[in-house]
Amino acid sequence: MTSPIAAVTGAGSGIGAAIARELARRGHRVVVTDVDVDAATRVAEEIDGVALGLDVTDPVACDEVVHEIFERFGTLDVWVSNAGISKMQRFLDVSPGDLARTFEVNTYGVFYAGQSVAREMVARGIRGCIVNTASMAAKQGRVPFLSDYVASKFAVLGLTQAMAFELAEHGIRVNSVCPGFVATPMQERELAWEASLRGMEPGAVRQLWINDTPMKRLETPEDVARVVGFLVSEDAAFVTGEAISVNGGAFMD
Repeated sequence: MTSPIAAVTGAGSGIGAAIARELARRGHRVVVTDVDVDAATRVAEEIDGVALGLDVTDPVACDEVVHEIFERFGTLDVWVSNAGISKMQRFLDVSPGDLARTFEVNTYGVFYAGQSVAREMVARGIRGCIVNTASMAAKQGRVPFLSDYVASKFAVLGLTQAMAFELAEHGIRVNSVCPGFVATPMQERELAWEASLRGMEPGAVRQLWINDTPMKRLETPEDVARVVGFLVSEDAAFVTGEAISVNGGAFMD
């Protein structure tokens, strides 16, 4: 039996790397993509996958990577748009450049990549799955110092629903996951930023995040990855257009 082919963006570290490992564990052959090719290569070697460089803000690059995957494997069954960035600062201090960059990666990148893969899936009659990584901040504006990030992730939820609605007739399911306080390199940067903005120590900010989570621990990348594994499985065959919260109860909707 041929292994299904999956691709994950921003998979050189953090949540993306955990998703790549989880999909490989579940029997997928995984294409690990990242703007940092060396990081992607390390993850790919770990899971017997394939590494490709990809800047999701470049629509031509998205097309080229999708075409390369189809040329190499003849199919592409699962696409996970996970690449994302953040920068913590007060709303009044967000520059036009910062705002544009956040949307370029977090929103436009999901749009470009999703469009590239969906075009090929539709053309080839592949009833595939697309998962977009959103955020707990995609469901509430009550998130300090991340106004541009919040806006970009709210947009991802709307895009996910629009994609799911239009692609359903082609048998393509599109969903999103909404992580909470996940222990990743990005979170370490956010801890330092928020601590500086609040005039607190990073450890105290980390405890605030734990206190805000009813399950009383920080989330792991693997917590998110397992939900992605579910969404691309047959167990979720009738699930599309959903935004699955994975946050230990930090935000309930």
